[in-house]
Amino acid sequence: MTTSFSLQDYRPQQGIIVIGTPDFDFDCFPELAQHLVDLLSARVIEKQWDADIHSWLIDFEGCQLFLKAEHYSECVWLEAVANGESQQELEFLAGLFQRGF
Repeated sequence: MTTSFSLQDYRPQQGIIVIGTPDFDFDCFPELAQHLVDLLSARVIEKQWDADIHSWLIDFEGCQLFLKAEHYSECVWLEAVANGESQQELEFLAGLFQRGF
């Protein structure tokens, strides 16, 4: 799968990184998300989905983050579980997405 991810917005105070992704719908998001998780060398801890949102708890280098996606807006973001403890990892990820991959 050839996919590009980029930085749309970084909100360090809220612990949120909004990610630019290819178009997706609710049904194909799991494949897109798994590809992103694999690229980050992260690990999925738990997956949950509701009517219009996916929420995956992932581990990135010992830091727990939510990978969330809202179907209707096609918005994907990473959200720190413990923002104060995740600042270094968020800074690294924001830089990675800013360069695009």
